[in-house]
Amino acid sequence: MSISWGYSPKIEKYIPLADFPADKYLIVAKQAIENLGWSLSHVSESGLIAYTPISFQSYSEEISIRIHGNFAVVKSECVGIQMLFNDYGKNDLNLEKFFHEFEYVEFNLKDVWEENLYKFHQFIATQDDRYFEKAPLATKNKIKNIFFLFFPQKGYTATPILVLINIFYYLAFVLFSIVYLKYQFVRNGSSYDTDFIEELKKIALNFGVNQRNLVLSGQYWRLITYQFIHGSPSHLFFNMYALVYLGLMIENKLGWKKCLFIYLMSGACGGLVSLIFHQEGVMMGASGAIMGLYGAFIALLITKSFERKATKALLVSTLVVSLLVLVNGAFGKRVDNAAHIGGFISGFIFAWLLTYRWGKTFEVKSWARYAVAVLLFLMFFSGIIYFNPKYDTEEYRKLSNTFNENLRSLNGIMNLKISLPKDVKLTSIKQEGIIPTERNLVVIKQMQALNLKPEDVKERNEKIKLSKVSYRAVMLMYRDIKADSTYRYSKQTSTALGNVFEILYK
Repeated sequence: MSISWGYSPKIEKYIPLADFPADKYLIVAKQAIENLGWSLSHVSESGLIAYTPISFQSYSEEISIRIHGNFAVVKSECVGIQMLFNDYGKNDLNLEKFFHEFEYVEFNLKDVWEENLYKFHQFIATQDDRYFEKAPLATKNKIKNIFFLFFPQKGYTATPILVLINIFYYLAFVLFSIVYLKYQFVRNGSSYDTDFIEELKKIALNFGVNQRNLVLSGQYWRLITYQFIHGSPSHLFFNMYALVYLGLMIENKLGWKKCLFIYLMSGACGGLVSLIFHQEGVMMGASGAIMGLYGAFIALLITKSFERKATKALLVSTLVVSLLVLVNGAFGKRVDNAAHIGGFISGFIFAWLLTYRWGKTFEVKSWARYAVAVLLFLMFFSGIIYFNPKYDTEEYRKLSNTFNENLRSLNGIMNLKISLPKDVKLTSIKQEGIIPTERNLVVIKQMQALNLKPEDVKERNEKIKLSKVSYRAVMLMYRDIKADSTYRYSKQTSTALGNVFEILYK
């Protein structure tokens, strides 16, 4: 059993018909497919399309037979996204079953050709011979090689442009970072500033990553630009792989304008949901927008935009892949699952609004559909911006680290040797106790000016209490050592030190 690899795994066989009439070949093929239990979707003068059943082994494959001159092109092609880019031998097995059944049917029909030919021609006279141009995999079949994926064409216009923008944006980001790295290396004489990592973060921010406080401060354009920034080649590759698949499957159904609208708007909605769950850090990547296209795909499937026999296979494969993405996001590190969920739900809603038909007697104008979609987005956008306060979480984290660093200085004075001279003890207490705790009092004042989350407010209150008792403790230590060189602490000092340890280790 051979395994087929590639973006859209498939196996094609060119069968020379010679003196075998094309209509007879299609009659035998039709009966063979019915005998195998495959779901026949379309039959016409130029060929037929069927789908294999859904099982644990397979999402389903499209079986097609096209008559080209004196040849029959028999193909088995995977319908949904295939993990690890291979078909696990499913297509080869399908064709093996088909040709085996074909021989059996051909032998058994040899005495009833005339009757079958009459019925066949009566049937195909009522069928649309142009269906092959509208079949679910029609656009995929136009892609002759990988380079075709990057060129706009009918039914596949917005997708390649989005792919190219994502690639160029990533290359620009990488090249700019490399130039900046080289500049820093030369400027600092083969060494880097201690704030170099912070500078790289600033580059990412300048390129437009999503960041809660910046968006809430009015930089709303980040909800669009963050969709085109990726953190690694693999991040970019897998997102573009999914984008190309979805574009090939749904852009010809939606049209490029609706497809682009859903991509950008669902990506923005995913970015807004991210603001709720990510108080700090940055978010980037096209996955929110891509999940929006998955949601749109499902909306098209349940509103019967695809041929009925193909819908089940497409729906199962799309739901399986969507579920895998969400599960991976739930357990994976550095995965913005909030954007995935927000994009998926909003993409479904936008696609439903833009495509659903209420009946032949009630037609909604295209501009009205867009207006309702934009209005819903603006309502959601306004709600997120209004009900999500701007928290100074990142600034608080920096101040908290400074506070803890100052507090660690106290370790040096907790076990002063009795044998040390009095002036050495006093200097040590001043340098490692009084000065750091005084600095913490200043840090606390800076913390109190920040707007924090409830859990950070609770932590800040503990630090306020700790700063006061630690400062009092070191001042009492200094007083006792200055008054008594034998290093005996008064009861008051011992109590103050006990309060410090109680807060630290409770």
